[in-house]
Amino acid sequence: MHPLAAHSFPPLDSALLAFDAVSCERGGRSIFSLLSFELFGAAALQVQGDNGAGKTSLLRIAAGLLAPSGGRVLSRGEPVDSDRYRFGSELLYLGHHAAIKANLTAVENLQYTIDGRHRFELAAIFAALAAVGLAGYEDLPCRTFSAGQRRRVALALLLLSDARLWLLDEPFTAIDRGGVAMIEQLMAGHLGRGGAIVLTSHQPVSLAGLRTLNLTSGADDE
Repeated sequence: MHPLAAHSFPPLDSALLAFDAVSCERGGRSIFSLLSFELFGAAALQVQGDNGAGKTSLLRIAAGLLAPSGGRVLSRGEPVDSDRYRFGSELLYLGHHAAIKANLTAVENLQYTIDGRHRFELAAIFAALAAVGLAGYEDLPCRTFSAGQRRRVALALLLLSDARLWLLDEPFTAIDRGGVAMIEQLMAGHLGRGGAIVLTSHQPVSLAGLRTLNLTSGADDE
């Protein structure tokens, strides 16, 4: 595993993320309701469901980007609203569309578009870009990149961030087979260090112990 992501997380006494009867409405229509689950360290949950079932909405609620219409989101037994800064410092959210600015270089995107809690050393950024297959592309503007290369810039954050909770919306979008294997290896290493992951994916995910939550059927498979 890449040395940038080599640290381990301490044991948890309570769930890192929990939904307590969470409901979501959009445009006056119920998307899902009374959803409850807990996620501890060294655990991963894949959210599944038909288009419009609310997979992205669930991740956005978990990330604090969307308020639930009912219920509570908890971290370590406390409502996340009680200490939004602490909760935010423990999570990394990568949306379905890579939030990459086309006129910035790969390095500049990782230097300047991270929230105020995170600033990474230049050497670490170069090492992370090399690890995701972008060695030699560091100083090129991202407008010259393919969709897969822009996605890899965003995925370099998985190596740079010390966040314990990863929220990944379709992380394999525009990624080739070799890149999929790389991401799965990063996820397995994160779980091995005591991290936790919630993800969506339209393709099968090879990850030991992966639970699935189907928003269409309401099933939670251990």
